[in-house]
Amino acid sequence: MSSPDKEDYKLKDTKPQLGERWPHGGIRGGGGWITSERATSTYDLVEQMFYLYVRVVKAKDLPPDPVTGSCDPYVEVKLGNYKGRTQHFEKKTNPEWNNQVFAFSKEKIQSTVLEVFVRDKEMVPRDQYVGKVVFDLNEVPTRVPPDSPLAPQWYKLEDRQGVTKVKGEIMLAVWMGTQADEAFPDAWHSDAAFVHGEGIYSIRSKVYVSPKLWYLRVNVIEAQDVEPQDRSQPPQAFVKIHVGNQVLKTKLCPTKTTNPLWNEDLIFVVAEPFEEQLVLTVENKVSSAKDEVMGRLITQLNGFERRLDHRIVHSRWFNLEKFGFGALEGDKRHELKFSSRIHLRVCLEGAYHVMDESTMYISDVRPTARQLWKQPIGILEVGILSAQGLQPMKKNDGKGSTDAYCVAKYGQKWVRTRTITESFNPKWNEQYTWEVYDPCTVITIGVFDNCHLGGNDKNDSRIGKVRIRLSTLEMDRIYTNSYPLLVLQPSGLKKMGELQLAVRFTCLSLAHIIYLYGHPLLPKMHYLHPFTVNQVDSLRFQAMIIVAARLGRAEPSLRKEVVEYMLDVDSHMWSMRRSKANFFRIVSLFSGVITMNKWLGEVCQWKNPITSILVHILYFILICFPELILPTTFLYMFLIGVWNFRYRPRHPPHMDIKLSWAEAVHADELDEEFDTFPTSKTQDVARMRYDRLRSVAGRIQTVIGDIATQGERFMALLSWRDPRATSLYVLFCLVAAIALYITPFKIVGLVAGIYWLRHPKFRSKMPSVPSNFFRRLPSRADSML
Repeated sequence: MSSPDKEDYKLKDTKPQLGERWPHGGIRGGGGWITSERATSTYDLVEQMFYLYVRVVKAKDLPPDPVTGSCDPYVEVKLGNYKGRTQHFEKKTNPEWNNQVFAFSKEKIQSTVLEVFVRDKEMVPRDQYVGKVVFDLNEVPTRVPPDSPLAPQWYKLEDRQGVTKVKGEIMLAVWMGTQADEAFPDAWHSDAAFVHGEGIYSIRSKVYVSPKLWYLRVNVIEAQDVEPQDRSQPPQAFVKIHVGNQVLKTKLCPTKTTNPLWNEDLIFVVAEPFEEQLVLTVENKVSSAKDEVMGRLITQLNGFERRLDHRIVHSRWFNLEKFGFGALEGDKRHELKFSSRIHLRVCLEGAYHVMDESTMYISDVRPTARQLWKQPIGILEVGILSAQGLQPMKKNDGKGSTDAYCVAKYGQKWVRTRTITESFNPKWNEQYTWEVYDPCTVITIGVFDNCHLGGNDKNDSRIGKVRIRLSTLEMDRIYTNSYPLLVLQPSGLKKMGELQLAVRFTCLSLAHIIYLYGHPLLPKMHYLHPFTVNQVDSLRFQAMIIVAARLGRAEPSLRKEVVEYMLDVDSHMWSMRRSKANFFRIVSLFSGVITMNKWLGEVCQWKNPITSILVHILYFILICFPELILPTTFLYMFLIGVWNFRYRPRHPPHMDIKLSWAEAVHADELDEEFDTFPTSKTQDVARMRYDRLRSVAGRIQTVIGDIATQGERFMALLSWRDPRATSLYVLFCLVAAIALYITPFKIVGLVAGIYWLRHPKFRSKMPSVPSNFFRRLPSRADSML
């Protein structure tokens, strides 16, 4: 990859015109509503975008058609080449359009006149003209929040020439505003004039809230009087519980009995409002391929206790529905048998944080129960400005096009910008705000291509995403940067464009932030009663499924593929590229130790005599005054920190192609990373990849074995596995103990330091005696098959 290409993948500084005031000229109201001292709005992290707004409220006294005797009215708003239409009503002379708003971008206004037509919808040959109202744009007033909305007025309809009034009136409000106007999100936009039908709802900006998630803990204690079909054999029972799509089982009761005991916890993820039921069955393991149901319990989730701390929840006995079987297979009848019952301790855990995203990119650490939340420590404001140089994502009539929108996720709040249609350089200029409860969290912003504007049901395509960790931001500073949008595809790394953002993290309580740095990241229940690693992964996956399903039911829906991409649903899947990246991350951690070891080697080799002499002097001082060792160490780290302050990062971190090992990845490794699970490749390809994985795992296995060997040799020093080696070591320890009791510690340290720093003339290229002795010690590798 050439140097210019590498520069193209880096973060760039931008200087957008943020938070401008209202211009002195331009389209203003005759009364001069806005003075030069007044700011436009609280939208100070985005560039101003002016829109002409038209609110259509209702009409009255519309004349009926002389032929049909009725009127099917609708309104057409026309500005230059742009037209917007309301819905039409059948046989209604006093229609109401429920304050439908049309927004025309000032940048694309090519006319000085706004025309509002009222038409009567006809089958043939064309719609009947009823009347119109004409506005001179130079006379349109300007408003800005927090001013109250402009009051609509009644306007008399005019004929085609605009000379005489005709029968009928229409109530309208027309004003010039910005994207800060409350009418902006739900307005019809001239930028998407070609979108019709259901597609209109999918282009609007919306704010979503994640469902409130709970952990459901079911402690299965015991059951009484469970009876199998074959009563001559006591059952080997287990419990299976269904909650929605989640199914968990207890272990088999170790003994065959009609009163089995388990005392096992099963954990589920559920969301408010609770729509699923808990379905519990007690089953008998008849054979390896056959289980029979001995009893069933169905109950709602609303009745369970909500636990806010680690106190014990009261247990309850539940009666089981007993299944009896008639002569014919499948003829089931159930009756309530009070003799069979099960002992459960069930609660909804409110003191845990239900993780629906990777712990590496977590954006919220609050527990489920709102009464356990702390006060926010800051405010995060993000201005989603624009994108530049987006790639064509689909083809329309042979031409490439992109209908881009952004999704940002932080905490429980998701935001979605409006869709800018058919633009490779879309401008959103939308600003959003989040409360911050912990600075060590991450906001994720993704860019997607809207693929269902024309009624299609295709998945929205990924354009790229950006992650920003709040703890890397300076407080109260505005960061304006252009982030590269990078996507790994089966063909390799591809830059899809750049996303321009303005970000500000405002501190509300510095003392509270400092306080948080000394406390656990997650609520205390995660440490008092932790889950296993397997439980954490499984519960996170279930939480992601629930969040995606609930947000997919919103209007407009936040589609499943979008939610999964934002939550990194596939981050746990095997990837050779990620494995290499993580390996080199580990190597880089030891780079400082390796550099220090190399420097000490040069000191010992006297490659720079002056440095070696200074190190000798420093060592003598520390040996003579050992109380200076710790203060000197901390002073050194303080000076290093102060020195590095000059070179501190000036930008938030961004996607690093070198760190991700994306610039040198092999095509077959990428093909494997994008493969489905289970694999959809041919048998030969799967065998080749399996053999490659075996080779890599073999090398890892060898390294792990070497580490185990060194540890076992250390343990063998006193184990008498090698009686001669242990005898020598025990005698050495006795002599060393006597010598160290007699000799002052300073003398020992001084002699050891002089020996270690001795001149190369006094060194041998052969291994040292301790090294030779250690390598001769036995390990348990001899006992490995």
